[in-house]
Amino acid sequence: MPDPTGDPNMDDTTITVTAVDSVGPDAVAITFDSPPEFDAEPGQFVKLTISTDEGEESRFYTVSSPDVTDTFEITVGIDPEGAVGPALAALEAGDSLRASGPFGNDYYEGEGRVLVLAGGPGVGPAVAIAERALDDGGEAAVVYRDDAPIHDDRLEELRDRGAAITVLDGDDSLAPAVAEALTDGTQVFVYGFADFLDDAMAAIAAADGDQDAAKVENFG
Repeated sequence: MPDPTGDPNMDDTTITVTAVDSVGPDAVAITFDSPPEFDAEPGQFVKLTISTDEGEESRFYTVSSPDVTDTFEITVGIDPEGAVGPALAALEAGDSLRASGPFGNDYYEGEGRVLVLAGGPGVGPAVAIAERALDDGGEAAVVYRDDAPIHDDRLEELRDRGAAITVLDGDDSLAPAVAEALTDGTQVFVYGFADFLDDAMAAIAAADGDQDAAKVENFG
């Protein structure tokens, strides 16, 4: 689970939905208006509180937009049996919920070359960081592993802009792609669940990378 450390500039604030878009199997991207006080970098996360059939529920979601100037986006994987994912997916433009944040210390900070290793919903911050790095004149690579990939359109746009994008099946080894993409001076980011993080760290080590220097968010 993400570690909600830091000093949030948005504290239990009502935010408004502007769009809910399907981005692949059982996944949506939800865009919200950014409150005036909200300031976050791609890779940080927010806490959302929504009313469900089981009462109020709170969850953490990582920002998946390259900036939060006017709006910001999160990417939600939907468990049909879950309480929160289906409720978020059912939102419509004009609906509102409560949010606080941003939280997290492992985010994009203007690095000149980034490599993002993403498992499952970790592709949300991956595309955001890669887009922002390219917007800032830097270089970006993404290694993404998932049985049912999402955000295909944004990954293809990143390829067209010159980013190195590798999409792997759920059982594929990360090591060859990481070895190819990891060069001197690259800041590595890792976003995903615990099993993926273990594989990603092993791949970084196998490529003679610095595991301790990687910016890592464990989704649980």
